[in-house]
Amino acid sequence: MDHEPFFKRGPSPFTRLALFGLLSIFLMATDARFNQLVLLRQGVGLALHPLQQIANSPLTLLRRASEFFVTQSQLADENTRLRQLQLGNAMQLQRNQSLQAENTHLRNLLSTRESLTHHATTAEVMSAGRDPFSRRIITDKGSLAGIQAGQAAIDERGLVGQVTRVQLLSSEITLITDKGQAVPVEVVRNGLRAIAFGHGQDNALELAFMPANMDIQNGDQLVTSGIDDTYPRGVPVAVVRQIERNAGDPFAKITCTPSAGMDRYRSLLIISVGKPKPPASPPLETPGKKEK
Repeated sequence: MDHEPFFKRGPSPFTRLALFGLLSIFLMATDARFNQLVLLRQGVGLALHPLQQIANSPLTLLRRASEFFVTQSQLADENTRLRQLQLGNAMQLQRNQSLQAENTHLRNLLSTRESLTHHATTAEVMSAGRDPFSRRIITDKGSLAGIQAGQAAIDERGLVGQVTRVQLLSSEITLITDKGQAVPVEVVRNGLRAIAFGHGQDNALELAFMPANMDIQNGDQLVTSGIDDTYPRGVPVAVVRQIERNAGDPFAKITCTPSAGMDRYRSLLIISVGKPKPPASPPLETPGKKEK
């Protein structure tokens, strides 16, 4: 037994397709001809915009994640490059400062050499002595340059030491702070004479056998006295730093700081007291011919 459907069927699918096709053509023609569906199109686009965002969200997230990792990698590379550049600039700045300080030292050394009345040879420090219990340096001038044992070594600040060993192309200088080195000095303030001995490893000097009641004060300048014909007279040696006077000790313990840059510079002057420079003689004038 055939049953009729509860609801009546509408138009057939083909009829509906034709109807909606004709409606679409009519709407497109009307919009193209009279431009009457702008508001409707905008409303439909506004309603469909969230669906478009949801559909495009996976692609957008993927693109943003890719851009994030690329940006992080670029920033890391840029930070590494900037850090290397900063280190290079810091090294260059330190090198420039070192060169500037060395140039200043060389200019002062040249000025000191020109003011000396004795022959002076400029020497460059190559290395320090290998003995850890002595204070010695090795220079690049030897007997071929006229260097002899016993000559004094100075810089622009004061006395450095004495040449104790000479080779053909090098020489060894014992610093005044060496424990076995002694320098005759005098106090600039009152002319008091004394002997300054090297302290050893403390980069200092001591005035030995000075009575406790001797007129000496902190800050007194000590210069070479010149009585031993080894060091020229008047070269700065040290500055009195500390004085200890004990009631039970007849001698005072006097510690001094060297005036010269013992471990700071690479160049110094080696001078000889026994060979003073001859005074500069004025140029000879040739007598003119007498007119007859």
